[in-house]
Order: sequence, then C-alpha cells, then structure tokens
Amino acid sequence: MKHFIRALACAGLLHVPLAGADPLPATPADVTAAPDATSAQTETSEPVAEPAPGASAAPAAAPSPPVRPAGPVAQVEQPRAWGHSIGDVLSQRVLLQVEGRTVDLPRLPDPGRIGVWLERRPARIETDAEGRRWLRLDYQLINAPQALTAVSLPALELRTAAGILQVPAWPVSAAPLTPRSAFAEGALHTLQPDRAAPAIDTAPLRQQFLLWSALCGTLLLAWAGWFAWRNWRSARSLPFARALRALRVLGDDTPEAWQVLHRAFDRCAGASLQAASLHRLFERAPQFVPLRADIERFYAASAARFFGGHAAMPSTAAAMSPRALAQALASIERRHES
Repeated sequence: MKHFIRALACAGLLHVPLAGADPLPATPADVTAAPDATSAQTETSEPVAEPAPGASAAPAAAPSPPVRPAGPVAQVEQPRAWGHSIGDVLSQRVLLQVEGRTVDLPRLPDPGRIGVWLERRPARIETDAEGRRWLRLDYQLINAPQALTAVSLPALELRTAAGILQVPAWPVSAAPLTPRSAFAEGALHTLQPDRAAPAIDTAPLRQQFLLWSALCGTLLLAWAGWFAWRNWRSARSLPFARALRALRVLGDDTPEAWQVLHRAFDRCAGASLQAASLHRLFERAPQFVPLRADIERFYAASAARFFGGHAAMPSTAAAMSPRALAQALASIERRHES
C-alpha cells in the first residue's frame, strides 16, 4: 500500500497517467502555441522574437496598407534646417507645376500664427528668370525655446486648378537665446542682471549752472538798473518829460501849466518860440511833425488866453489840455532819445 501511494505521487508530478487513474485536465499554461510559419517572414529587418516557454503566442497583426498622398508632391526650395533663433524669417518656395505644367493657385494660404513657434506672413507669387511661377511662403520664428528644439514648417495641400499639390512638412531647429546655466560655477548658475549705468559726476555741471545763473542774474540786474537810470535821466533832462512831471501837480486851467509847456518848447527848439516861428521846432525836431496841428492849436489857444482874454478864446482852445499834449510829446521824445 505504501508503494502504491508513493508511485501515485510521483506520477502526479510527472503528469504520467497511471493505469486505472483518470487523466488530469490540461491547463492553459501547459499548452504552448506553435509559431505560425507565415509570420516568421516580415518586411522589416528586425529579428522575430521567439515566444517564451509557457507563454501563449500573440496573433500576428495584418500589415496596414501605406497611405498614398492625395496629390503629387511639389518641388520645394526649403530654408536652412539649423541655426535659427527668435526673429528669424524662414522662406519656402513652392514650384507651381503639376507633371511639368504650370498651374494656377486660386487662393493663397492665409497668413497668421502657426502653433506656438511660427507665424506665417502674407504669401506671394514670384516668377524666376525662366518664367516659372513659385509660391513664396515666409515663416517667422516668434518664440525662443529654453533648449534646442525641433520646429516643423507645416505641411500644406495647395488646391490648384489641376488638383491638390502636396507640400511636406520641413523640420528646423530653434535655438534658445541663452542656455539656462552657462557654467554652473560660483555665481554663474543663472542669468546675471543688467549692469547698472555708471554714475556721472555732476559737480562740474552744477558749477557751470551756478556760474551762468550768476552771470544771467547780473546781466538782468544791470539791464534793470540801466533802464531805471535811463528813465530817471530822461525825466530830468528831456524837455517834455520834465514838463510832464511838473504838470502832474498843476491843473490845465492854471497859467503856470501853460507856461511850463512853453518853456519845454523853447528848450527843445533852442530858442524862444512864437506861433510864427514854429518852423524852427520842426526843423530841429522833425519827430514832432505828426503833432504839428495840435502844437499850432496850443499856441493859438495860448495867445488867446494870455493876450485876448477868456472871452476871446474859441471853444476848441478852451478845451485844450496842456497835460495831454505834453504826454504825447514826451512819448515821441522818449522813442527818439539818442
């Protein structure tokens, strides 16, 4: 009995059915799928891995048919693929020909931003020396990456009168403005701040400002002093200015006021004047000619006042004002002062 039990245990380990014993059901782990003879031949150059012992083989995937382009691929003059940074303009030229025949492009690609990195400028048509027509596409790099990055000019489908013309994508490299860490030593881990502008010594400028301010102030004071002295000298030396000062305290109806104005005429002419000798005044001082009529009326009114009496004075002479006449004469006198 002991020998039978020992043989039964060994048979269970070796999967050997014994006579008179029911065979054990096979588990999936015990079944090994044989590789398909047709799957061993592939279109790639990579070796086919054999299935591991005890593992089920995956079904072979059917190869997908290649995607054919919707139209012929255009002849494109591409920009340089390396060494670009923010602000650079990358130009593509697409030959507008299908099977050797020139085609028309009813609508140009729209300008605008293309993703994160590029912006397309307005497109235009160019003609080369051989008469061939090219579509010019300009893309500007508008961002700076933090590390060297590949950026692709977009693929296009140009709908021409002869069908769709394919423009494939074109990868280019975009460089950062500066690396994140230049040397990673000491304080050179990150970008450094801008250098402060050097301070300018303003002491010489302040000294020059004070000097020229002092000279300007001195000049203004000298001019104001000269102007005040000129007015003071004119008021005491010019005949009609002196007469105007005296007339300010005298009334127009007083005989003294008329006499003061007569003495001013005499000093100006250099002789004693009468109505008949007024030509001497205008010969010596021609600037008073515009007031000749007023001066003659003054002498006529003065002769009527002092020699004819108030009853003989005409109405125009009675309204004569020595002060007003002296003020007009003093004004002309001041303008013609030497």
